[in-house]
Amino acid sequence: QVQLVESGGGLVQPGGSLRLSCAASESIVSANAMGWYRQAPGKQRELVAGITRAGSTNYAGSVKGRFTISRDNAKNTVYLQMNSLQPEDTAVYYCLHQSSSFFNSWGRGTQVTVSS
Repeated sequence: QVQLVESGGGLVQPGGSLRLSCAASESIVSANAMGWYRQAPGKQRELVAGITRAGSTNYAGSVKGRFTISRDNAKNTVYLQMNSLQPEDTAVYYCLHQSSSFFNSWGRGTQVTVSS
């Protein structure tokens, strides 16, 4: 099972930016998809952004135009660039790796807090 380690979270003011990283313990070239999810207190975990093996991306409507997901296969890393952050973006952000056999692995999450 691939190990995933998220980093880059923290406290940022509204309107600010953060870049999250998800480092995988093995090559992500063959992964069916990689993604970022988030879970706010008292809410269900939701998809934020995903990227397929072919490089196609999809985003939650609430982040479209503000967040960008990308992958660096050479570094076994997936990124989430988050701009124009708002308080409602506050959550724990989790990285997902979906293998070619559709097995899902999760990271332990990184906290993002947007507050003045």
